[in-house]
Amino acid sequence: MTHLCLDDLERAARDVLPGEIWDFLAGGSGAEASLKANRGALERIFVIPRMLRELTGSTTEVEFFGRRAALPVAVAPVAYQRLFHHEGELAAARAARDAGVPYTICTLSSVVLEDIAAVGGRPWFQLYWMRDEKRSLELVRRAEDAGCEAIVFTVDVPWMGRRLRDMRNGFALPETVTAANFEAGAAAHRRTRGHSAVADHTAREFAPAGWASVEAVRAETDLPVVLKGILAVEDARRAVDAGVGGIVVSNHGGRQLDGAVPGIEMLGEIAAAVSGWDGELLLDGGIRSGGDILKATALGASGVLVGRPVMWGLAAAGEEGARQVLDLLAVELRNAMGLAGCDSVSAARRLDTRVSHYR
Repeated sequence: MTHLCLDDLERAARDVLPGEIWDFLAGGSGAEASLKANRGALERIFVIPRMLRELTGSTTEVEFFGRRAALPVAVAPVAYQRLFHHEGELAAARAARDAGVPYTICTLSSVVLEDIAAVGGRPWFQLYWMRDEKRSLELVRRAEDAGCEAIVFTVDVPWMGRRLRDMRNGFALPETVTAANFEAGAAAHRRTRGHSAVADHTAREFAPAGWASVEAVRAETDLPVVLKGILAVEDARRAVDAGVGGIVVSNHGGRQLDGAVPGIEMLGEIAAAVSGWDGELLLDGGIRSGGDILKATALGASGVLVGRPVMWGLAAAGEEGARQVLDLLAVELRNAMGLAGCDSVSAARRLDTRVSHYR
């Protein structure tokens, strides 16, 4: 079947995944207000295209941390990808490698991080802060030794948000899917009515991070440290002062605090607040098209993270499906940039935008 947009792959994934696994992927926390708002906020933003521009030699290439990427895109960290396809993270990482974009390995990956990094390409590693600080820092060292190029430190999960779909389903991991990077025991596999076993597991393993945790990670590695989950301007300024290499403006895809502001609504303000900083400013949450990427860059982002759509492709058609998602984003971004009069991502950052309340 020909997929013309990411919505086509979403439908294909929903058709093949069991209901509770679809809910684990698609759901948010609470009443899912922030989940819905991520899309609504992006849909209200419009760019003001420029005309009569030279478009010969147009390119979507950017640099992340001094190395080329084919698109201003990285694959976001998503846990337990073998839930969606038997090859899981290995297939998704190969798709990212072939598309020329970074792939973010999750702490809760269902394949050992070294095996994912061995696929090649541009691996980054996403870190959750553990109750045992030594275990957290060991993961950082393993990621650096495996060839990862950045540590993406997720700071908005002191514990997992109340994801009601998973609780209603009594969701638990099948025995064939594990947290491959550390011994995690049986908690994530223990099905209990009205509970999410994944949330119970993370409650045992995770601890709230603080600014001292950020300093500990920075002291442990020479890799750039990227803080994921920043929404407040004050936190962004403090992150820059702390010497981080990047910030991901994100409400965790609507999966943590329900009612947290969509990242796209804070992006422009944060970009202005850290103007002159030479780190990467990334947006995560709700990206569903090349046009959305154009909007994010116009508001000051260096690039975006894309998570759920890559998993839709993975579920629908394995590695080839994940590659289709990234290929579609490339086609759509080139089209959107050209129609907006932009021959480069840096030109797209100079576009003006307006927020419309038209429904």
